[in-house]
Amino acid sequence: MSPTLIQRVSVEALDIPLHEPFGIAGGAQERAANLLVTVELADGTLGFGEAAPLPAFNGETQEASRAAALSLRAAVVGADARAWRAIAVALRAAAGGGAGAARCAIETAILDALTKRASMPLWAFFGGAGTALTTDITITTGSPERAEEAARRASAMGFRALKVKVGGRLAASDPARLEAIVAAAPEASLILDGNGGLTAAEALALVAHARRLGATVALLEQPVPRDDWDGMKEVTRRAGVDVAADESAASAADVLRVAAERAATVVNIKLMKGGIAEALDIAAVARAAGLGLMIGGMVESVLAMTASACFAAGLGGFSFVDLDTPMFLAENPFDGGFAQRGPALSLEGIRAGHGAAPKRRDPEAG
Repeated sequence: MSPTLIQRVSVEALDIPLHEPFGIAGGAQERAANLLVTVELADGTLGFGEAAPLPAFNGETQEASRAAALSLRAAVVGADARAWRAIAVALRAAAGGGAGAARCAIETAILDALTKRASMPLWAFFGGAGTALTTDITITTGSPERAEEAARRASAMGFRALKVKVGGRLAASDPARLEAIVAAAPEASLILDGNGGLTAAEALALVAHARRLGATVALLEQPVPRDDWDGMKEVTRRAGVDVAADESAASAADVLRVAAERAATVVNIKLMKGGIAEALDIAAVARAAGLGLMIGGMVESVLAMTASACFAAGLGGFSFVDLDTPMFLAENPFDGGFAQRGPALSLEGIRAGHGAAPKRRDPEAG
């Protein structure tokens, strides 16, 4: 029996409280309702992956992701981890192209186990281009007062790129929130992220308002709904800043359309959208089309965020990094993963795999 045959796949709930609700245009999340997937190879090597469904982003839920992950085990158990790309193809087919978070967790766990056996860091597996990234930090939806406080705190921690969630039911307060943020952190560059919660006219007006305040707008991310291709094209043509496709770029096929229709200048790659194999295809298409690269995520722990950091640092060439959600979690259920100091993320200390593993429970704690 090959030592790299996959013998077992387990799925368990991973519920992590947040310091405060993580609000985007589509709604707010009060806890990370995620999943931990563990893959065991024939030689006993364990690999860990995380599914982070975000209902407000694409409708995926913890319950649906759990059901998907359990049903997908049949496509994994008995397969050789070294054939991980073929496994990814089988997972996509079995899921009908959906269940992105579940597929991501399984693929991550397989690659974690495989690279552990090879004593290779995951960032090296992806190409070894680098081991350091600088992330932004998110200012979620809320009042101008909360936005100002968050901006001051971020500035004091050394963050120079602030991702501001805009649009949705609180869009009327966005101009005042921007004023508060610019006053609190005038040196910061801004990423305005609509999560599809704006019209093209509203997005263009918001960029103009930020400029009048003297702010540097580095990026306008998914300003309009994912299927509003005309709106994406209009904003890209008229905004005068880089525009990122996020919800509109869930697959490599989507990115082909983004490029063909000039509907964005940057693509936000999230491993949770469709797994690692799909993300590699997205990156290849985006690069070939001359689109800029951004790495992001859902509401994820250090495990999934480190996998994304390994992906981006290993491939290299990512102009925008948004890997901040572990800072919003009230607990960290894992040991290892990237080291963070303010906005600086380092993978230097990872010796094999992605380096994150569940903390050992105290027997006395039950």
